[in-house]
Amino acid sequence: MDFISEFLHKLLNIKELVTWAGYPGLTMIIFSETGLLVGFFLPGDSLLVTAGLFAAAGYFDIALLIPLLLAAAVIGNATGYAIGKKSGQALYHREDSRFFKKQHLVNTKAFYDKYGPFTIVAAQFMPFARTFAPVVAGIAQMKYATFAAFNIIGAVLWVPGMLLIGYFLGSTIPNIDKNIHYVIAGVIVLSLMPGIIKYLQVTYGNKG
Repeated sequence: MDFISEFLHKLLNIKELVTWAGYPGLTMIIFSETGLLVGFFLPGDSLLVTAGLFAAAGYFDIALLIPLLLAAAVIGNATGYAIGKKSGQALYHREDSRFFKKQHLVNTKAFYDKYGPFTIVAAQFMPFARTFAPVVAGIAQMKYATFAAFNIIGAVLWVPGMLLIGYFLGSTIPNIDKNIHYVIAGVIVLSLMPGIIKYLQVTYGNKG
């Protein structure tokens, strides 16, 4: 219980979370966010960018961090697909809890119905959706070969992309670690933009 309490406390401070978690913790967080339904609240985008910043400062080896977290994302997505394929429609009847929100599943399903397999790639950059997109693909019985291809593409774009953004900023901007909260805030805003745009399209599009 002490470990869980400390982890939940660290979630409020991404900088502390990254240094506290280390390689094993970062790997588990990325896997949980992409592979377990309870991981939708985890800070994937800001976590990766912050880890990249710390790699630039020498806390992590970027050459090790990239393949490690890339593997965690790919395996996590595959796990989510397996959960969806096995559980099927039962998930739509599951009650909401602190760690499961059915509406996120429903919203991701609507996105999948419109964009098909590309959802697996796009969802990597969308909080909540990246947790549920592999599950929806499994429920929809997407061919695994198709899923695997889009899974790898999405993970390759997301994990190295976010890590290298942080690494580049940390390598080129002096003392950026002292203003890391601004970087995290910017990443959060950018990661929420696709969902906000989609909401505005649906809301005002229907009115039109």
